[in-house]
Amino acid sequence: MLKVTPKIEEVKTSLSALEIFELIKDEPYSFFLDSSSASSSINRLNRYSFMGSKPFIIFRSKGKSVELIHQDSIEKLDANPFDILESLLNDYKITHQENSLPFQCGVVGYFGYELYRFIENKIPLKMSDDVDIPECYLGFYDPVIIYDHLKEKPFISSCGFAGDSRKRREKIKKVLTRTRAKTSLYNPVSGDLSLDTKELKELDLRSNFTKDEYIKAILKIKEYIASGDVYQVNMSQRFWTNFDSSPFELYKHLRKINPAPFSSFLNFDKLKVVSSSPERFLKVTDRAVETRPVKGTRPRGINKRVDDILKNELLLSQKDRAEHVMIVDLERNDLGRICDYNSIRVKELGALEEYATVFHLTSTIEGRLSKGKGPIDCLRACFPGGSITGAPKIRSMEIIDELEPTRRDIYTGSIGYIGFDGNMDSSIVIRTLLIKDKKAYLYAGGGIVSDSDPQEEYEETINKVKALIIALNNRKVLHKAA
Repeated sequence: MLKVTPKIEEVKTSLSALEIFELIKDEPYSFFLDSSSASSSINRLNRYSFMGSKPFIIFRSKGKSVELIHQDSIEKLDANPFDILESLLNDYKITHQENSLPFQCGVVGYFGYELYRFIENKIPLKMSDDVDIPECYLGFYDPVIIYDHLKEKPFISSCGFAGDSRKRREKIKKVLTRTRAKTSLYNPVSGDLSLDTKELKELDLRSNFTKDEYIKAILKIKEYIASGDVYQVNMSQRFWTNFDSSPFELYKHLRKINPAPFSSFLNFDKLKVVSSSPERFLKVTDRAVETRPVKGTRPRGINKRVDDILKNELLLSQKDRAEHVMIVDLERNDLGRICDYNSIRVKELGALEEYATVFHLTSTIEGRLSKGKGPIDCLRACFPGGSITGAPKIRSMEIIDELEPTRRDIYTGSIGYIGFDGNMDSSIVIRTLLIKDKKAYLYAGGGIVSDSDPQEEYEETINKVKALIIALNNRKVLHKAA
């Protein structure tokens, strides 16, 4: 198939990225890959946000059951979803324009954790499937809206793959140019983000573990480590509560209190995803590939003095440093399956990053893809990310399946885009809420090593979902908007 050259056009408007998305948020399968509130300064992590709706193909799978919903037909297949997706992407090709926008048209959605069975098929899958959502859920989008935060300009890119793409492009342009900016925007804020015990009880937050059960699971992992099975296992728990308010208002509030470079909102049929992830999974630009594992956490303090103590504690912690280096080595090994020999390097090791409720250690690992390798090869080599499984990866995942009672679903999977030009950017699904059937599900975990303290590891999971809980507690705003 001949490659198409996208038509990219700047749109003259005073609207922010958030205000633009609000104009299309209620359209079918609208998405917002939102990096606008990552920090006060624009950098390579938060320069662009992407928006779209009404995909011309919807791709969803559960096990080997793959469903392709076209604009005028539904196709059902029985096959490996990665193979089907790779084949489908080969039908839609666009030219990559140097120094142009990173995502112009393509696929957006999520890859759920349990897709691992199409990569490591010897790992059992015994966890309960009580939420029952697609394991892979993607839309094929044309046109796409791109917002450049550095230039404060939106663009529309279209390729003509969708039959009505030109018509929709012109409609979007008219709406954006005729709509004025609002006077009130959701901007990052600082302040007290402590949790109130009374508020937690009112929220009626439940877990798939009791505290004692979670601690026993950690002790079991420490036994596996002592016997030489593994060095580290990421152990998680899932919380949930009733939720009958507006998912998008929830997203806006989370965006306000917990800005993150890989935030996203997916308005998919029968489910909504509200995410403020700080962690990049995989980025592919031409043949350059990058991953940025997050490993090592401390809660934020009540003031700057306590913050400084906790930051230094994290930076000087031998346990956290050892845990972090294990995952960096694992990610280097995963990239080694698809990259040129000697091209992999650790660009940044154990850098401290600050977020609204926690501090993290983050590293950046880069490589050069071998010729003929593309984004699906990257997923096959690296999915799921090592920072949320453990080391060695396969044995860690077997232990996760043994000890965690319910499926992870979207948690520790990936959200992002795959462009029709072969470029990709994606997050690790952490700090994320799944809204389905009037329930909100939120998840958190941590890496367990030989000297982990079970009580501290349990408390770390609470710290990691603190911003999500605070957003859920914003009942007055959410109910007013529902």
